[in-house]
Amino acid sequence: MAKHLTEVDIEKILHKMDGWEGRLTWEALCDSLLPLIGTRPTRQTLSSHIKLQEAFQHKKGRSDLSNEKAKIPPSLSVAAQRIKRLEEENARLRNENEALLEQFVIWQYNAYCHGLTEQQLTAPLPKARRGSSEGKS
Repeated sequence: MAKHLTEVDIEKILHKMDGWEGRLTWEALCDSLLPLIGTRPTRQTLSSHIKLQEAFQHKKGRSDLSNEKAKIPPSLSVAAQRIKRLEEENARLRNENEALLEQFVIWQYNAYCHGLTEQQLTAPLPKARRGSSEGKS
């Protein structure tokens, strides 16, 4: 039975993709995840998560831009890898942020169409009722 991915697993996988070197394929990614999350997920499992699918497509699109590697001394290679991973993570997060902003505009329009006011939309969440006697006999 396939393991369901937790949010922690998804974050580990995203981090792995951000630092990916070389040609990225679903199979190579799946193979590399066994030691990271304790199981080898299938391509279908990974691609069923929107964040992973979008990050994969984003990384594949950027791989054409980073085909040429700069020659650097070994003392700087760790720093260069970290910078590259952070740049990839930054680009992925920028892409996620754009998608969230688009979703917000859709929600804003729909709220307007249904007559919701800004006050209704920004009302605080109700306080949690801890220690209530509901469900107890």
